[in-house]
Amino acid sequence: MAYGNFIPTVWNEAINRELERLCVFAEDCNRSYEGTIKNKGESVKILGVGKPTITTIAKSARNNDIRGAETIEDTSIIMPINVISYFNYKIGDIDKAQAVDGVMDALSKETSEGLANEVDKYIANLAIEDPLAVKYSSTDVKVEASNILQEFNRVIRKLYENDVKQNTEIVATVSPRFYFILKEAYTDLDTNNSELLKNGRVGKYGNVTIKMSNNVAKSANGVTDYIQVKTRRAIAFAKPLTHTEAYRPENGFSDAVKGFILYDAKIVRPKEMFVMNVKYS
Repeated sequence: MAYGNFIPTVWNEAINRELERLCVFAEDCNRSYEGTIKNKGESVKILGVGKPTITTIAKSARNNDIRGAETIEDTSIIMPINVISYFNYKIGDIDKAQAVDGVMDALSKETSEGLANEVDKYIANLAIEDPLAVKYSSTDVKVEASNILQEFNRVIRKLYENDVKQNTEIVATVSPRFYFILKEAYTDLDTNNSELLKNGRVGKYGNVTIKMSNNVAKSANGVTDYIQVKTRRAIAFAKPLTHTEAYRPENGFSDAVKGFILYDAKIVRPKEMFVMNVKYS
């Protein structure tokens, strides 16, 4: 068969490598839960516990009995792995395509870009679809150059008031229209660091990394952006499996490649994430 020399492992590695480079939202998730999941429908238990009560006593009472042991709340969350994004397309003769420099690489990169886009849209839409997502305002807030910094500071302050530590990096993944209003209002936005040119980074605002993406969740009418402002622990993401294979479709004379990625994401630390629900003039 013409596709006999196709090596799926090479494609899997190339796709995974490109996904790490291209994904904007996925980069800012907690990835430590992937474990040994291999099949759709399996789940990850994300362990969590509540905070213990800290009691302070006077030195003179150091010999007195202390209060009994309390029961710490179990805050564990189950994250099912249920999302599959796949591709399936003809590419002529695979052996001939592999003999031409750059053809298979180009196909792999185009495939990776499409998959990365689907992953990012899924994570972005948690701002709307995950019941744990908390909006920073009960109504949509209209932002423009005159008030965008005030509103941005407001959501950052809310995170700090939720006990996010000052040395914890916060990431705001914003739409292009939000970014250019922010840039107009804050001309000192740090954009000179070459490290910012990776995975959508476009600047720094204090301790907040600003990233830009067209995949920011929007309302059905496109008027409202739902912008995630969060720590890198707020969302858990797992992509345990990438699969590709070559085959010969029965109803044609071309070889084809098909494959999929298995993944899922969930808000697991809702106190470390706010959704800016903003609209524009």
